[in-house]
Amino acid sequence: MKKTMKKLAAGLLMTTMLMSLTACGASESSEEGAKTDVRIAYFPNITHTQALVMKNQGTLEEKWKDTCNVTWTSFNAGPEETEAIFAGEIDLGYIGPVPAISANVKSEGEVKIISNTTNAGAVLLKRKDSGIESVKDLAGKKVAVPQLGNTQHLCLLNLLSENGLKTIDAGGDVTVSASSNADILNLMDNGSVDAALVPEPWGTTIENNGSAEILLEYDEVFLEGNYPTAVVVASEDFINEHPDLVQEFLEAHEDATLYINENQEEARKIVNEEIEDTTGKALDEDVIESAFSRMTVDTSLNTEAIMKFAEISKEEGFITEVPEESDVFKTEFN
Repeated sequence: MKKTMKKLAAGLLMTTMLMSLTACGASESSEEGAKTDVRIAYFPNITHTQALVMKNQGTLEEKWKDTCNVTWTSFNAGPEETEAIFAGEIDLGYIGPVPAISANVKSEGEVKIISNTTNAGAVLLKRKDSGIESVKDLAGKKVAVPQLGNTQHLCLLNLLSENGLKTIDAGGDVTVSASSNADILNLMDNGSVDAALVPEPWGTTIENNGSAEILLEYDEVFLEGNYPTAVVVASEDFINEHPDLVQEFLEAHEDATLYINENQEEARKIVNEEIEDTTGKALDEDVIESAFSRMTVDTSLNTEAIMKFAEISKEEGFITEVPEESDVFKTEFN
């Protein structure tokens, strides 16, 4: 891998893992006619719906049956996935736009955003007895997000800034804490937090649980819902070594998007099957239907929204600089 990526990998993993990586990387083995390993990351989440559909249907396995070995690896958080990318363990990944931007900056442009996946799909909830009626009422309150520095966290920080509020860390009086989505449901129930900004299907799940209600809908959280919830990234090494495979992957990604939008009911069933297979628990039908209604499945990159996330990330200290747009995105593969 390139110098920057090696430095990142060294900081994240032990030398033994790097030695193992060298032996089993994505590039073709030295044996004549050997298959190429294509390692894809995803979350068991409806916002990564194309990944779940393609995995379920064996789309890439069939497409590349004579040329590639396809491996799907599930992650629960963006930083965990980016570490795997830095270490050279992942070639293509479905991930939130904010972790994608962070990975791009930390790798000095060697992690590229190559496509969009889904838009919106997150809501701001308030506990029913919290006394919160507007974002301004979050003053002095406790707000939960799934992870510090992720897409929902930055959406929350932007909302606070727009309403003249600051977190305690920034000299204000809003307490922001990170917990898993499942834990946020319990925290809302027992009164440990007053509000939460979470992605679907957890927005609907927490709402249906009875102790919370929607404060801001999916199209009120950020840019009227015209922002990505998930994107696709690829390592520059993999792009340079296998531009044909990247192009073929994106064609399959586009086909999956078309299938999902034209077969919503069947797509929801497939996504639910994959969520159950990975997590051990399926979503209730009304939950996944509501969750799907709060997002759009679209491959068109909203570069303006992503660069807005980059600006907020810089302002909040999550990245050291706003990268050049030309260094973030890669959409042509020759």
